[in-house]
Amino acid sequence: MMPPACGAVMRGMAGWHGFANYRNHSKPALPANLPTTRNHNMPTTDTADNEVLKLDNVEFRRNRRVIITDVNLIIHAGERWVLFGPNGIGKSTAVGMLATRTFPSDGRVFILGHQLGKYDVFKLRTRIGLASADLGRQFPEFEDPLDAVVTGLSAVTGRWRDTYTDEEYARARQLLRDFRVSYLEGKEMWRLSEGERTRVLIARALMGDPELLIMDEPTTGLDLGGREQVMRTLSRIGEEDSRRAVVLVTHRLEEIPAGFDHIAIMGRKPVSAEDATNDGIDAVGNPSAGTIVYTGPLEAGLTDERLSELFGMPIEVQHTHGRWSAFAV
Repeated sequence: MMPPACGAVMRGMAGWHGFANYRNHSKPALPANLPTTRNHNMPTTDTADNEVLKLDNVEFRRNRRVIITDVNLIIHAGERWVLFGPNGIGKSTAVGMLATRTFPSDGRVFILGHQLGKYDVFKLRTRIGLASADLGRQFPEFEDPLDAVVTGLSAVTGRWRDTYTDEEYARARQLLRDFRVSYLEGKEMWRLSEGERTRVLIARALMGDPELLIMDEPTTGLDLGGREQVMRTLSRIGEEDSRRAVVLVTHRLEEIPAGFDHIAIMGRKPVSAEDATNDGIDAVGNPSAGTIVYTGPLEAGLTDERLSELFGMPIEVQHTHGRWSAFAV
């Protein structure tokens, strides 16, 4: 259990300077006037001023197995990126680093100008909005979803003795209304469906005014209607005019919203000839490590040829009405 003083200490790290006024909407989408990113008056940074994320020759190993390797990526302020790749390729591992939850085994990760491992991660977390299934599992079972949202201001999971203003709670309630889950106030997190939990986590990610917004498979568990409601919100985020950097993680082209125009595609790093057996499996039976095989404009990345090679079958990519899709042919 979190010690009594911890909530207050972490709350003080938030650097929160106020709120933007939110409007009521008939559709569960963000207000049209999203807040601009804050001036945190942070110390001198280790990267270029407009670099929000930088992965420099990153590798991550677990139990002697290389999960991802040779990962290089730079994301600037105001850019909207998709991190795309098959299941099991290492996307969630990469997200863990971007969100300061995981540290690289080799290489360097810079977040908001500071190198991971050489700067207080708790100060960084209050500047990052994160929605992921892993984060959702960290909440106490009996946590009120309203508290799960409002504690996004201090980047803690589980409210202890920290207090929040009426204005802050009003904003949290508005976000729950935006995602049509206001009826969850007063309930318990463990009783939520997967779709309800997903929407609560996105609301939490938007509770603060993050300079970096990371959404890991944000439509997981949603039915068609719920998915499209969230997609409208994500499109508003993608099209907003701000210096906020946004990273959307998905393995489905159909879930890429409008406004996202950069993509990092993850695939398998080829196994060396002396270590390979067949089908990309190494001598001890592990698949080859994941890596980033393409970074750049979305339309140049999502080609029939590239995805056919990535998934090992003929794939046809389509782009209609501003949405992407792909089919085996």
